Amino acid sequence: MRLIVRVAINAFAIWVVSLIGPLQVDVIAFPPGDTLQFVLTLLVVGLVFALVNTVIGTVIKVLAFPLYIITLGLISLVINGFLLWFTAWITGFWGWGLRVEDFWLGVVAALVISLINWILGIILRPQTKR
Repeated sequence: MRLIVRVAINAFAIWVVSLIGPLQVDVIAFPPGDTLQFVLTLLVVGLVFALVNTVIGTVIKVLAFPLYIITLGLISLVINGFLLWFTAWITGFWGWGLRVEDFWLGVVAALVISLINWILGIILRPQTKR
């Protein structure tokens, strides 16, 4: 259940970021490109982003732990931007998916995605009973 909620939140956050024009982050739906295909593309991109964050992001964050201390956590912005760019690179092989034009604008987009994930995560994620 948590994975489904996480994918839905990621898809929504990526959609919101794609609506912000100056960030140059686009979602390219697979053909024929109508609304259903766009939503399915967002869900697949959200799933890929969740998997990249879970697998590769965890490894990078463990290896970069000294950099977190030195930069007081600011390196996380660059790492999250890299993970978003890596997701766009993976989905680019399919001819549809996420497209990030500039790495540094991708860092800003990753910051916006993180904020949306944080806010919606507090509201929507199931809580375990204590």
